[in-house]
Amino acid sequence: MNDDVRNIVLGVIAAGVSAALGWVTRTYLWRRRLRRKQAFFGLPENSECLLVVNRDAGSADLAVHRHDVFALLELAALIKDCGAGAEVVTQDAARQGFGERTEFCVGGPGSNRRTAAHVQAMLPGVRINTDREPGPDRLAFQIGGEHYRMESGVTEFVLLARLTAGRRRGARPVFLFCGQRAINNQAATRYLVRHHERLARKYGDGSFVLLLKVVSSHAYGPDVVELVDDVTRQAQAPLPEATIVTAT
Repeated sequence: MNDDVRNIVLGVIAAGVSAALGWVTRTYLWRRRLRRKQAFFGLPENSECLLVVNRDAGSADLAVHRHDVFALLELAALIKDCGAGAEVVTQDAARQGFGERTEFCVGGPGSNRRTAAHVQAMLPGVRINTDREPGPDRLAFQIGGEHYRMESGVTEFVLLARLTAGRRRGARPVFLFCGQRAINNQAATRYLVRHHERLARKYGDGSFVLLLKVVSSHAYGPDVVELVDDVTRQAQAPLPEATIVTAT
């Protein structure tokens, strides 16, 4: 074997080794990211979760608002990416506790009884006015001592929460998408899909409650979302007696 042939053979071997190492490295990094994603969402391979569907609060029929359907589709894609499956149940048919399976609960307490139960049980510092009659406090949030009123189509708010049942090992989280309007629910699911890696780094497997603001939804739809604040502490502490406003 002369020098030219040997150099060609060595070059081919080196290229093959480099390609193999690159493939192994990419596969390792992809699997590590997937494991972190699965851990954050409580969705290990072949696990099952609940998608709790709300109803359109503005309809007399048992319909689902189209923006909530879009939110469910985004969540379904996320669940599939984790290699998990989903059972879809309506808000009035979910009859189990929390912690056994990951749960994605879409809609505020006015359209989703399951959300209302979770807020009452795990977020004592949150009050949501479910009265849909015109008025300055229509669908307003109270979190601790602060009030967040909606200006429809201009400034709207949504709570995005990851809640766990205590610190029991292996307990699955509940994700709440609790908006003042259906389009806000979709905005919160999109925010979670886009930022789950950053949220996982910050909160790990713990609980959090984020207040998001949806800006100019009449023009931008669910795409322009701002983080107002991390309100975990205020939401999980009882409301000061002097600030409680009864929600209807």
